[in-house]
Parts: sequence; C-alpha cells; structure tokens
Amino acid sequence: MKKQIYYRAVFYIVGLLILAMGLTLNTKAGLGVSPIISVSYSTSEIFGCNFGDMTMVLYCIFVAVELVLHFVRGRTSPQKNQKLILLMDILQIPLSLIFTRFLNLFGAFLPDFSSGTDSWDQNFPLRLLVLILAIVCTGVGAAMSLSMRIVPNPGDGIVQAIADCIHKNVGFTKNCFDLLNITITITLGLLLADRLVGVGIGTVLAVIGVGRVIALFQHFAGKKMAALSGIAIS
Repeated sequence: MKKQIYYRAVFYIVGLLILAMGLTLNTKAGLGVSPIISVSYSTSEIFGCNFGDMTMVLYCIFVAVELVLHFVRGRTSPQKNQKLILLMDILQIPLSLIFTRFLNLFGAFLPDFSSGTDSWDQNFPLRLLVLILAIVCTGVGAAMSLSMRIVPNPGDGIVQAIADCIHKNVGFTKNCFDLLNITITITLGLLLADRLVGVGIGTVLAVIGVGRVIALFQHFAGKKMAALSGIAIS
C-alpha cells in the first residue's frame, strides 16, 4: 500500500512538472500558445506582466467559478461528498501557486526560440520542433497528473465542473472552453494591441495534438501506471 501511494505521488508530481515544461515551451516557440493559457499569456505580453503571475490570477478565477458551480449544483442536487468536492476546489489554489512558480522557473532558464538574428523562415523549423515537443510534454504531463486522481489543475478542474453542470461530456466541454479562451485572447489582442497575441498555428496544433498525445500515452502506459499506483481503471 505504501509503495502504491509513493508511486501515485511521484507520477502526480512528475506529471505536473512535465506539464509546466510543456506549457512553457509552448510560449517559447512563438507560434501561438495552448488555448488554456492563451488569456494569461496575451495579458502578460500586452501589459508587460509576469506570465506565471498572470496564470496564477487566471487559475484563481477558474477556482472561484468551480466553487460557485459546485455550490449551486450541491444546493439543487445534494451529494454526500459535497464537502470533499469543495475542498478539492480550494486545494487547487496552493497547487496553482506551486505550479505557476515552476512556470516562472522554466521560463527563466529556457531560451526564447522566437527571437534571434535568423529570419522567420530560417528559424521556423526549430520553432516548429519546439512546438511539437511542447505539445508532447503537455499531453504526457496532463495524462500523468490527471490519471492519479489527486488535486486537478484548475484548467482541467473548471472543464469538469462545467461539464457536470451542463450535463455534457468532458470532450465537448473542453472544445467549447478552448474556443471561449481563444475568442477572449483574440479580442484582447485586437482591442489592446491591434494585433493577435498568443494565437497562431501553435494554438491550432495544440487543440488537435494534446488530446491525441493524452490518448496515446494512456494506451501505452496507462494500465501500467494504474497498476503501480493502485488506481482502478474504470
């Protein structure tokens, strides 16, 4: 039992670190970021703020929305585990604080592949390679951390909360939520910077690629990880 708890904790922490690495690489490629961080990234770029700090603010907003949705749902459809659900929501705040510090740490050490003396065409293959690596890391990190069923990342938590409230599947809700984030990001860029900020081919590839990476990782490693960590596969 102790060994299973150990594996579960290790997979969860490593998954969050890989996820943070993937999201940071996504911003460094300069080809457009993942929809879930597009609002915080564009805001940090437009106003010259710290990306990790803006992501923390965004995550706190997500958690606040989750708390409201779960509270309202609990009043209309009482559940035995209502207090546990609200506790898991609140625990996302300290998780977010730690997670966004890793975003800043990786951001400080990783080079910006979109800058330099090379022209856009000369630098594009390298940036595309970095983007692909970012998508792989994001998918693997998300799959590892989510499958351990501990405290979810607020970006995933809010999607699940909305899906529960509107009685739709998570995939459909995720697509709608990504579209909402992209719309907000485009609007902020055009209104405040007169250009698109954080939205590009990388955004499209992230929408398509991250889900596929999660599915592939779960197919090849999901059962083994579940067995080691004592997680029942539904």
